[in-house]
Amino acid sequence: MCCMENRSSERANIPRALTIAGSDSGGCAGIQADLKTFGALHVHGMTAITSITSQDTCKVHAVQDLPVELIVSQIRVVADDIGVDAAKTGMLSCVATIEAVAETVNEVGIPNLVVDPVMVATSGDPLIRAEAVDALIQRLLPLALIVTPNLHEAGMLVGESLQTEQQIQAAAAAIAEMGPRHVVIKGGHRTDQSRAIDLHYDGSRFSHLDGPWVETTDTHGSGCTFAAAITAFLARGRNVGGALREAKVYVSRALQQALPLGKGSGPLGHFYEFWKS
Repeated sequence: MCCMENRSSERANIPRALTIAGSDSGGCAGIQADLKTFGALHVHGMTAITSITSQDTCKVHAVQDLPVELIVSQIRVVADDIGVDAAKTGMLSCVATIEAVAETVNEVGIPNLVVDPVMVATSGDPLIRAEAVDALIQRLLPLALIVTPNLHEAGMLVGESLQTEQQIQAAAAAIAEMGPRHVVIKGGHRTDQSRAIDLHYDGSRFSHLDGPWVETTDTHGSGCTFAAAITAFLARGRNVGGALREAKVYVSRALQQALPLGKGSGPLGHFYEFWKS
């Protein structure tokens, strides 16, 4: 009995994070990037794969969505057996997938949901069908603790191109009205590249996450990695502000150690801490 009690206590202390996203065969983005991030940040990672992509560093060659019944089953079984401290969503390409994920996440009571509204790959290939954007807004965003669009994705959510700081702030406020408690618009696509500045809106005030601009073309999966890092730190018990700040630092360092693999945009160096000589 004593040994079982100790084992139960040990289990309770292991942070657990779930990624509900697509698979990237090149290992740069999607669930592969998420699991690398979880592991690097000392969190047990679990997956519910939504789509399988044939993808390299240059482009997405093919996509096959998984049956919604299988997606739902993946979420339910890990939540029931292992438990989930925080979760993130990534590639949800169609209405049926979004609706099934939203219903199941709500049903099993997953806390600390980070929604990364993946719409376009680093290569420029679309990863969501046009008709699915409304489902994302109506069904999933109201469940989110944090939503992490980049500049282009935020523009798609509000239906306009974002250029100025005033427009970006207005978009963040409009997205917050869709339901998420925190909106982080990632700044990697801004034209001013002296610093990497993300905008955070908590429903009442704006603040900035400021980091160094890293000169590299190997950025494949940077958005997935940032959202996964936020999820990992939430799973470890950080509050939202702390999770955002620590995730920003992690991504900056992983970009500094990005891997020049393939003929296109290579992946981040997720395990930079382990590669130190």
